[in-house]
Amino acid sequence: MTFTEITHDIKISVQPIYVEKESDPISARFVFAYFVTIENLGIDTVQLTHRQWFIQDSSGESHEVYGEGVVGRQPVILPGESHNYNSFSVLKTFEGTMEGYYEMLKEDGQKIKVTIPKFLLRSHLMN
Repeated sequence: MTFTEITHDIKISVQPIYVEKESDPISARFVFAYFVTIENLGIDTVQLTHRQWFIQDSSGESHEVYGEGVVGRQPVILPGESHNYNSFSVLKTFEGTMEGYYEMLKEDGQKIKVTIPKFLLRSHLMN
C-alpha cells in the first residue's frame, strides 16, 4: 500500500514493507523499510534541508527523529522532477505508525514544511 500527501505542490508517496529476514519477533525486533518518492509538482526548485519523524509503536511508545536531509543528502528537486530514497525503522511491536514533515527551501529563500503522510508499519504476523 502506498500513502500519499501533497503540500505546497510537493507530492510525498511512501510505501512501507516488513523486512522479515532482519526482524526477530522473539527479541521484540521488527524491522520495516520504507520507500519514499518526493515529486515537485510546482514551478519552483526546492531543496530538502531537514526531516522530522514521529514514530509510534502499538504499545504507545513513541519517539521523534530530527535531522539534516535524508540518508545523508539534501537533494535539490527541480520542477517536474522527483527524488527517491529508502530507509528503515525498528520497532519493538508488530505494528506502528510513522509520520512527519520535510523542511524545504525554495529558490527565493522561502522555507516551507511539507507533510509526510501518516503510514502504517505492520508485520505479516498481524494478518
